[in-house]
Amino acid sequence: MDIRIEPVDPRHRRPKPEDETKLIFGRTFSDHMFLMDYQSPDGWKNARVVPYGPLNLDPAAMVLHYGQGIFEGLKGYRWKDGGIHLFRAEKNWERFNRSARRMCMPEIDANLQFRAVEELLKLDREWVPHHVGSSLYIRPTMIASEAHLGVRPATQYLYFIITGPVAAYYAEGFNPVRIYVSDQYVRAVRGGVGEAKTMANYASSLYAAEYAKKKGFTQVLWLDAVERRFVEEVGTMNIFFRIKDELVTPPLSGSILPGVTRDSVIQLALHWGIQVSERPIAIEEVIDAVGSGDMREIFGTGTAAVVSPVGEISYKDKSYRVRDGAVGDWAKRFYDEIVGIQYGEREDRFGWIRQVKV
Repeated sequence: MDIRIEPVDPRHRRPKPEDETKLIFGRTFSDHMFLMDYQSPDGWKNARVVPYGPLNLDPAAMVLHYGQGIFEGLKGYRWKDGGIHLFRAEKNWERFNRSARRMCMPEIDANLQFRAVEELLKLDREWVPHHVGSSLYIRPTMIASEAHLGVRPATQYLYFIITGPVAAYYAEGFNPVRIYVSDQYVRAVRGGVGEAKTMANYASSLYAAEYAKKKGFTQVLWLDAVERRFVEEVGTMNIFFRIKDELVTPPLSGSILPGVTRDSVIQLALHWGIQVSERPIAIEEVIDAVGSGDMREIFGTGTAAVVSPVGEISYKDKSYRVRDGAVGDWAKRFYDEIVGIQYGEREDRFGWIRQVKV
């Protein structure tokens, strides 16, 4: 498929941030965006890169009424030689299509998705930050654009990609966070759409997240929706526990998002000879391990933060400090290794990096 290019008028270019280290996530966007339309039964058409701007949606667009929408999140990294690279982007394309299938939406060829990003970055390559830790956030999205009221899969869709520079997640250092265990509200249930990166999952998490924030916590640790007992994931991250010298993480049982960073940590751990267990872990086991000292560290993983150490958890209005509340050895090791690979400073032994030809 040909991709039409419509560069922005130089007079209308957006002002670039003066200090790349002080960017606020999700506030600054690049000059261009990629758009593509789907019409059943014809398929995808009209791929184009155009100036960043508002979308034109009918008030009856089905995404606004029935929530048929999915998205992804990945980053572009500038290396010291000026080259721009993506980290395991094929995993994002695969997950995007899994989400599309679950939401009865059309899939998009992975090569076409990569080409779309490449053509977009050819125009916006100067938006990729130069500082290690800063990067260009890339947000592919698909929504049901058909104007129709009635519960069924749409026949028209809009796929778009927007990008924007972001600073390092830890502006003040790699510090542990405090998380709140919710036993009243749940994120997802097996058989639902918890494993899809769909917008509804995030909307349903907001109430508990705001409740936790008012109590002084950074994120919510979700428990399973049936027994309210087994740990699932943390807000926008997957969760890991180091119990003695075993790395434990909940299994992908249908209600947990299969994180790309989660998979990367598991692969690295196995390569380093660390025992990894993907198994159900009850909150009682977590609390007991913290109390006995067997819980060496807890950390979350995700695209935004890469690795986020947890220094304290709160369950049933009682707080539990993890060891001395400091960053654990494994969390720091995983963080340094993954970030080092992303910026070309460590060996890419798994073939995770793909250069963007811009």
